[in-house]
Amino acid sequence: MSSSHPHIVRALLSVSDKAGIVDFARALSERGVDLLSTGGTAKLLREGNIPVRDVADYTGFPEMMDGRVKTLNPKVHGGILARRDNDGDLASMKEHGIDCIDLVCVNLYPFREAVAKEGCSIEDAIENIDIGGPCMVRASAKNHKFVTIVVDPSDYDSILASIDDGSLDENKRRALAVKAFAHTAAYDGAIANHFSALNEDGSKRVFPDVFTRQFIKTADTLRYGENPHQAGAFYADPEDVGVSLADCPVLQGKAISYNNISDSDAAFALVRDLSDEAVVIVKHANPCGVAMGHGNQADIYERARAADSISAFGGIAAFNRPLEEATAKLIAETFMEVVIAPGFTDAARAVLKERKNLRLMLAPSAEPVAGGLEFKRVNGGLLVQERDAHILERSACKVVTDRAPAEQEWTDMLFAWSIAKHVKSNAIVFAKGGTTIGVGAGQMNRVNSTRIAAEHGGDTTQGAAVASDAFFPFRDGLDALADAGATAVIQPGGSIRDDEVIAAANEKGIAMIFTGIRHFKH
Repeated sequence: MSSSHPHIVRALLSVSDKAGIVDFARALSERGVDLLSTGGTAKLLREGNIPVRDVADYTGFPEMMDGRVKTLNPKVHGGILARRDNDGDLASMKEHGIDCIDLVCVNLYPFREAVAKEGCSIEDAIENIDIGGPCMVRASAKNHKFVTIVVDPSDYDSILASIDDGSLDENKRRALAVKAFAHTAAYDGAIANHFSALNEDGSKRVFPDVFTRQFIKTADTLRYGENPHQAGAFYADPEDVGVSLADCPVLQGKAISYNNISDSDAAFALVRDLSDEAVVIVKHANPCGVAMGHGNQADIYERARAADSISAFGGIAAFNRPLEEATAKLIAETFMEVVIAPGFTDAARAVLKERKNLRLMLAPSAEPVAGGLEFKRVNGGLLVQERDAHILERSACKVVTDRAPAEQEWTDMLFAWSIAKHVKSNAIVFAKGGTTIGVGAGQMNRVNSTRIAAEHGGDTTQGAAVASDAFFPFRDGLDALADAGATAVIQPGGSIRDDEVIAAANEKGIAMIFTGIRHFKH
């Protein structure tokens, strides 16, 4: 090891997230770097037999006010902020006995974790607001021409490598500074979100008065947005880990596109809601074919594709089980844009590797998504709502017709209901035997959605179950699905004409269920 890298003579280490800090500090010390530290970090380094000076010994001022004041001192901030090429700064340092601090490794009090705990008081939240840490981070980032700021333990190894090969230049320090400013911005945003959501009694509202969320641009390059004349990019939400397609590596195929991401998100959100083995095929954000079953994935896929083979061409296929070889062979027979699954067998990968443009996305999980927020940008503002994570239980349903559904009708209705939640309103879904046979989406009235779905299903709609994402405002929608041969319907209920619709169902011999829950999706 070299005795000391010319740019890193002295380092200050004070971290809340202590992952890897002992090894990092030891490596710096072995490279001849003089270490300063505070509190728990200094204690941990000493326990590791790493030479370290307390910041209090360096500044001549003890930690005070229960640790609130430790690094807020000119000998710390002067050492960080001094411009090494400015004669005035150097003279001030000499006059006041200030040493240069060349590397600052700081991450902040765990504010988010503290306020997430049950019963966290306003006082507890306040005590978990870091002051000295953000000051050091911002000072170091501002002076990145001369100072290396480290806020992320995952950067430790690369920084050590850059010290060794002499590549820790201003460009790398600037990149670290950008990460540091993002770190403090997210931290301050979390504080603003928390305190602006508090009521006077300390209870918390779902939506804060000031809403701040940080999104991070993914490495994937998008050729353009929805259309070639629109630029596009994909930003991940760090607070939705395990939910976003940003967590799904692309195993093969050409670069993922803006529309691919939008459609893949719709497909995978639906397939995660289905508990049995299922396949969802999406085209233009709506499911065109969905099938569910047990033990024969190739058959399930074939049923989903056959439900609307014309629309399925060039679509997105999502699976909630690892993709198998037999299914891969069927996929290879036609053109698909994306296949997303929680795994791929080696044999399936071998079959699909010849499809050079087909993107394979590896999902981190196929579990249903619970909780969280959804956003929709509108001109001049942002709409925010809780994610629609409602899963209907059969026991919550109410039979409102003279005839109760048969067991197969129950199964088909609940299946269709799970799909209707993910179809653009007005949503009508015909299903039979664990497969969709007609989907009506995005129409301005429910009758048209019903007719479109029935027309697509043709003769197969005889004996089908139907799900409607919202109530039937008039009996005409019920009449349309009855004319198509449907025998059971599940809908929220709640119309002022419910009695009229129920009477129509009884007249047609249709079993009808009210759920009491609506699933509009615009």
